[in-house]
Parts: sequence; C-alpha cells; structure tokens
Amino acid sequence: MNGLLRLTHAVPRWLLLLSLMPLSTCSPKPTALERVQLAGKLVVATTNSPITCYEGPAGLTGFECDLLRGLARRLGVKLDLRYFDSAPEAVDAVAAGQADLAAASINVTPAREARVRFSRPLRQVAQLLVYNAGGEAPRDLDGLDGELDIVPGDSGEEILSALKQRYPGLKWNQAEPEIDADDLLYQVASGDLDYTVANSDLVALDQRYYPNLRVAFTISDRQDLAWALPQDEDTTLFNTVQEYLHRTMAEGELARLRDRYFGHLGETDYQGVVQFTADARVRLPRFLALYQEAARRFGLDWRVLAAIGYQESHWDPAAVSPTGVRGIMMLTMETAAGLAVADRENAGQSIRGGAHYFQEILQQLPPQIAEPDRTWMALAAYNQGFGHLLDARALAAQLGGDPNRWLDVRDALPLLSRERWFKKTHYGYARGREAVAYVGNVRNYYDMLTWMSQNDTSTLQAAASVKPAAAAQPAAAAGRLRFAGAPPRAH
Repeated sequence: MNGLLRLTHAVPRWLLLLSLMPLSTCSPKPTALERVQLAGKLVVATTNSPITCYEGPAGLTGFECDLLRGLARRLGVKLDLRYFDSAPEAVDAVAAGQADLAAASINVTPAREARVRFSRPLRQVAQLLVYNAGGEAPRDLDGLDGELDIVPGDSGEEILSALKQRYPGLKWNQAEPEIDADDLLYQVASGDLDYTVANSDLVALDQRYYPNLRVAFTISDRQDLAWALPQDEDTTLFNTVQEYLHRTMAEGELARLRDRYFGHLGETDYQGVVQFTADARVRLPRFLALYQEAARRFGLDWRVLAAIGYQESHWDPAAVSPTGVRGIMMLTMETAAGLAVADRENAGQSIRGGAHYFQEILQQLPPQIAEPDRTWMALAAYNQGFGHLLDARALAAQLGGDPNRWLDVRDALPLLSRERWFKKTHYGYARGREAVAYVGNVRNYYDMLTWMSQNDTSTLQAAASVKPAAAAQPAAAAGRLRFAGAPPRAH
C-alpha cells in the first residue's frame, strides 16, 4: 500500500520535472532560397570568358554577369563567383552541390537535363565546326583530314557522339582539362590544330580577332543556353530565378543586354577585319599619340575616337567625301568652324575637333540614358546629326519603345528614310540604316582596338601574335565615359 502511494506521488513529481525542462522545438529546414539569403551570398559557378564573366578596370562585366548582378540585387545578397575551366565543370559543380547556380554559356542537352534543372533560355546558339583558312574546307564530317579537338563533356561531344552512327569513321580528341573552347579556337587560328567545335556566338566574337578562322558547317540545330540549378524537390530558388528572368524579358532588359554584347557581331566582314588589322599596324601608330592626347583632354577613351576615325576615313588625313566632308575625322566645314578647326586635313586639328564634337553630343543627351546606350546613340548622332537622333528617339517612343534604349532607337532609325514616317518628324529624311551600320562597325573596331591594346599601346604593332582575353564593353564611372579592359584568364 505504501509502495502504491509512493508511486502515485512520484508521477506528478516527474511530470513537474518534465514541465520545468526547456521545451525543444523542431525548426523546419531552411529552403534553398532561404539558405542563400541567410548566407548573404549567391554562389555561382562560371567561366572567365568574353561571353560570360570577366573583371575589367570598371568592375565585373559580361552578358551573364550583368544578369547575375540583377538577380543578386533581387535576392538582396552578394554575388560570389567561382571560376571553372569550362561549362561542363560549372555544371558538375552545381550537380555536386558546390554552387547554387551555374552561369557559363551552358547549352541545354538531354544528358545535362538528367543531372540539373535549367532556367528559361537566355539565348540560342548553334554548334559550328571550325577550321583554318589555310586549309581545305571539309564538306562533311567524313571529309575531316586532321586532328579534331573538343572540350571534354561539352555539348559538342554529345552531338558528335550521336553523329558517329552516321559517320562511323569520325574521331576526335578530348582537350586537356584546363583548355576551353576559346583556347581551341586560338589553336585553330594559329595553325596548331586542324578543327574544333564551338558555339556560334563565340566563333563570331573570335573571328574579329582571328580573321583566318572559318566555319565549315553547322553540326547541330539551334540550342538553348540557360542557367543550371540543382535538380531536387526544393524549387524555391529555381522559381525565384524563373520569375526574375521572366521579368527581365517582359521589361526588355534581356533584349537590351543581348544587343549590348552581341548585337554588333557580324557587322564587319572577313575582308574588313583583315584590312583593319593591317591598318592598325601600319597607319594607326602615326596618329596614336594624337588620339590619346585628345581623349585625355575631353575625358574619352582613345579607342572610341580611333574607331570613329577608322570608320570615317580609314585613318587617312587627306580623305574627302563627295559631299565635301574631309579629314581623318570627316568634319563638315560648318562643324569645323564651330570647333575652331582651321585645317580639316591637319590630323591633330581634325582629331581634336572630332573628340570635342563627340563630347558635345554626349553632353547633350539626357542624363537618364545610361551607358553603353549613351555611346551608341552619340555615334549615331555623329553620323547623321543630333536632330535626326532626336527624331529617332521620338519615333521609338511613338512605337511603344524606350527612347533611352539603343535597341529601340536602332529599330526606329531606318524609318527615317521612309516618307510615311519622316514626314511626321521635325528634321525630316535621314539615312537611318546607314547610322545603324555605322554604329555596328565602330563597336567592332573598338572591340578589336581593345584587344590590341589590352596590355600596352605598344602591342598594336604586334597585335597579330597576341591572344585576347575578352572583349571590352563600355561602362560609365566617375561622370566620364570609361571603357572596361580585359584581364588575363583566371580560375
């Protein structure tokens, strides 16, 4: 009986002890999105490339890096870039849980879709077989006569493996792990490799620096390029990325970035690239100091001024147009008089006058026009006149576009040569298509000069033997026009 009483008294005592113990709560596991926000950073696997990301004097630049910066701002976190040698390695990093996202010009393929989850497409490319102009162009994959190297695990290898059933004799070598597609294109251009396979955007970019690169044929249909995320049940980060990309598409920002980085590719043909490279070695050194002095005086980049000069006159101080425009910067008599240029055929006076005029155009543009659109519009005005640029901006707005974005103004410029449209404008008819081509050419010349001068201006004369790291893009900083350079490749 006493034992039973002791037991009954013990029960409430244990309950009391339990009630006094701290309550332990089971907190739910953070979602993928919450983990990124709690860490305060978005870890991204990428590659150091002119079509993805690289660090220039003005900071991080590149098509995918511009998009990534916007995503990081949307999440309220910092961007933590981890560089890998190739897109396949970046995908591996995401699949292994080493990164939150991979952004490395990644082709969407069935094999990769089995390992990672892909975002909305950012762009489309095709896979091209490339050879050196000094060799014979193969007609198909059976006609290859030499070594074909590709990046191991790249989408090109997946395509070639499928094509091997049709071409049983097809063989290729896997490049060393630290070699990427840009390196292989350089080897082909240098004559050290017979063939390689690469994305069409990278080929178009490199052909400006290696004019002896040739495209034999396309080996694939167009493929989507997208970001890769972990393939698990937690889709919180993935859904946020999808929503962000949807918004950038809807607002036109994605189209603007595509134009900024790829819109001018193809404007200059093969012969034009060869001629420019030769003229940069032979003609430009005579005027280099003049361009640099004018750039310092007016707060510009000398490469922009030199690119304008080449488009205008091919760096010929005695050039004269049928309309009487003359000199290395092709100034009209009226413009020269307003800029105190007494002798238009004096290279120093013409370059200073052209720089002064270009600076005045930039200063007249509304402050809400950001770089690089500001520079592209100023170039169009240099070519056709400021009034016609105003008309094109007004037409862009009438058509529902943004007059502060070059992409929309570029689409409106050709309308200035059609009576239906120019009769509604203040300044009337203009050769708008010419302005569009003019801007595209200057952008290409600027990119090539950036490559040639990335280490030192003295490298201009030895440009043909220097391998570029990445093409630069205009950037605004400290109230003046600045252009980002390209660093060596880093991992």
